[in-house]
Amino acid sequence: MPKKNVVVVGSSNTDMIIQMKAIPRPGETLLGGKFNIAPGGKGANQAVGAARAARPGTQVIFVAKVGKDIFGEQAIAGFKKDKIKTDYVFQDSKNPSGVALIFVADDGKNSIAVASGANAALSPSDVKKASQVIKNADILVLQLETPLETVQAAIEIADQFGVPIILNPAPVQKLPPEILRKVTILTPNEIEAETLTGIAVKNKTTAAQAAQILHDFGIPIVIITLGAKGAYLSTPTVKQMIKPFAVKAVDTTAAGDIFNGALAVSLSEDTGLLEAVHFASAAAALSVTKLGAQPSAPKRREIIDLLK
Repeated sequence: MPKKNVVVVGSSNTDMIIQMKAIPRPGETLLGGKFNIAPGGKGANQAVGAARAARPGTQVIFVAKVGKDIFGEQAIAGFKKDKIKTDYVFQDSKNPSGVALIFVADDGKNSIAVASGANAALSPSDVKKASQVIKNADILVLQLETPLETVQAAIEIADQFGVPIILNPAPVQKLPPEILRKVTILTPNEIEAETLTGIAVKNKTTAAQAAQILHDFGIPIVIITLGAKGAYLSTPTVKQMIKPFAVKAVDTTAAGDIFNGALAVSLSEDTGLLEAVHFASAAAALSVTKLGAQPSAPKRREIIDLLK
C-alpha cells in the first residue's frame, strides 16, 4: 500500500480554558471556574485530528510558526508524540507563540479570544520552503488563522500540482474569488456559510441554497457542518444531509477542526466522499465528549468503533 501524505498549513496555539456554569457577559465576573491548559490552534488541531485518525503508513506534515518559548517547545513535542512531521514548524524569535483564552459553559458552548503571536508571522516565503511536501501531498488542509496571503500561497502551490485542497473558512472572512475557485472542498459551519453567502443556514433547504452560491464561485464540493444537526454535503451529483451521531456534548471546541482532519485522512485513503464525511462526522462527535481541543481528538480505533 503506497504511503499517503496529508499536509496541514495553519495555526498553533496554547489554549487556556476555564469551565464555568455560564460564559461571563461584558462587565461580569463569575467565580468558581475550573482551569485547564491544552494545546490548540485550528491548524494544529486539524493536524492532530488527522494524525490520530490515520491508518499506519499515512504521514501528516504540519506547516506552522510558533514562538521560541515554552509554549512553542511544548507544541512541537506534542506534534512529535502524535508522529506529525515537524520539519516545517518554524520557530520565531521575534513573536511569542499563539495563545487562546477559552470559556466553556456547562452546556458545552464556548467563547474564545485569540492572541495570534507567531501565527500572524507565518509568511508566503515560509510556505514556499514547504513547496516540495505540498507538491507531493495527497491532500492539503487549510484554515484562516494565519495571514490570507499565506493561505493563498499554499493554495497556489497545491493548485499548480493538482493537489486537492480542503479549506475550512474559519475564523470567517470574505474571501476573494481567486482563492475560492481553486478550492476543492469548502467546509464552513452554518455561521461561516451565512457570512460567505448571505443565506441564514437553518435547515436542509437553506443549506442547499448557501451551497449553491458557493458552487457558483467554482467550488465543486461544499460540506456545511451543522453541529448537533449533522452536516450537509453538496456536489454536482449529491445533495444530502448527513445524520449526526447522538453523543453528550461536554465541549464543542475544535469539533470542526477534528472533522476536517479526519475528512482529509479518509479522502487520502481513496475512500468515497460520502464514507469520508461519515468518518469525519464520527470523529467530530467523539471530540465533543471530551474537554479541550487536541486532547479531544479521537484515535482511529474509536472512530471505527462508533461507525459500527
